[in-house]
Amino acid sequence: MSNKRDFKHLTFFDVPEQSPGFLLWHVSTSWRTVIEAALKPLSLTHPQFVVLTTLWWLTKDGARLSQAAIAKMAGLDPNTTSQIIRGLEEKKLIKRVQSSDVRAKNPLLTAKGSQVLARALPAVESADILFFKKLTAQEIEVMVNIFQKLIIK
Repeated sequence: MSNKRDFKHLTFFDVPEQSPGFLLWHVSTSWRTVIEAALKPLSLTHPQFVVLTTLWWLTKDGARLSQAAIAKMAGLDPNTTSQIIRGLEEKKLIKRVQSSDVRAKNPLLTAKGSQVLARALPAVESADILFFKKLTAQEIEVMVNIFQKLIIK
């Protein structure tokens, strides 16, 4: 009896390497490994970096915003964002201040958070450059356009 099974009725692909989802999974896990290594010396997790950077982008002009707005921009669910914000607050990288709505608090970067971000953002962008160096500038532009089309809003 043969262990070989015919899965043609289950898949469109002859081999996994033809599947965009399979390839995206491998690319994303490889990329995350590189990013996590860049953030490790700063004692930041990748999700913490994403929330910290999102907070900076959304508040750099002095705006105050909710955790829900951070979650939406970061592509995270509100509960996960809340947990990450708590962790960043424990590290004294952000503080939460009372909002005009007494039921909510607005997260803000602290001076320490700004200092950490000033090191983290260039480290992550340098890691990105190294990771994507096999691609031409034109290929990167095409890839970015494809990713922008695929983002669920």
